[in-house]
Amino acid sequence: MDERVFRRSGQWASVIGLGTWQLGADWGDVDDKEALAVLETAAEAGVTFFDTADVYGDGRSEETIASFLRGRPDLHVLVATKMGRRSEQLPGNYVLDNFRAWNDRSRRNLGIDRVDLVQLHCPPTPVYSSDAVFDALDTLVEEERIAAYGVSVETCAQALTAIARPNVASVQIILNPFRMKPLYEVLPAARAAGVGIIARVPLASGLLSGRYTKDTVFAADDHRTFNRHGEAFDQGETFSGVDYATGVEAAAEFAALAPEGYTPAQLALRWIVEQDGVTTVIPGARNPEQARANAAAAKLPPLPEATFTAIRELYERRIRAEVEPRW
Repeated sequence: MDERVFRRSGQWASVIGLGTWQLGADWGDVDDKEALAVLETAAEAGVTFFDTADVYGDGRSEETIASFLRGRPDLHVLVATKMGRRSEQLPGNYVLDNFRAWNDRSRRNLGIDRVDLVQLHCPPTPVYSSDAVFDALDTLVEEERIAAYGVSVETCAQALTAIARPNVASVQIILNPFRMKPLYEVLPAARAAGVGIIARVPLASGLLSGRYTKDTVFAADDHRTFNRHGEAFDQGETFSGVDYATGVEAAAEFAALAPEGYTPAQLALRWIVEQDGVTTVIPGARNPEQARANAAAAKLPPLPEATFTAIRELYERRIRAEVEPRW
């Protein structure tokens, strides 16, 4: 699989990575055997970037990755984790002592001395403007606790603030055919600054797979049930913030745009991969079949220009007014 570089850190990642929120919690039950099989399948398909967080299953996702990599010492994988969401979301909690404690826990969970990439996990907006926060992150690099750092954001404004920081290696942001706003300013700014873009929620929590109907029922412990209106965390993380009924109808139209040989999910992933400035996209997978199909999108032919035009028209007509004012 092709790899792209995070220019500021010199690290490389497969164009399609693996998001591992599903392997921790909040997507229904995924047992340990199945989780390890997902990681194995992704690696066999050429995936070299795993994205996790200390809050996914309260560390379960990190520990699962560690278990997998212990059995594959010859495998090169860039592991990115996140920190900050296990504590109360107050700007005052984003200080060096807490960073060290959070990092110590992730290093234990991952079974490593130095984390490849640590990202602040969608912190409160004032954190992005704090010199002290980024000085503390620089200290973690100097102490060789982490090799590089980035941020995960909810809004384009947060992303632009972070990109202006000289040592931010990456910005993780929601980007998919139902969330196009990052294309206007964020991706051009990141390209100019040498900041990598990690595209998350690429399938709009599964909407863009085209598999759901208005009658689909999700498990009680699935965020697509309990966070549909932002009850637990930012609403944008669930179905990209799109109203579910609207999203199902728009997803049916999107699925009809898939060229021959593409599934709707692969169309969404390919659309993201072909955006100038994207370093890697991190779809999740609950089983090996999903992991294999996601990775296969990297080798599909480039999309026809007419497909890009049709996807844009669908977004403008059905989605844009619903999501752009908020994120």
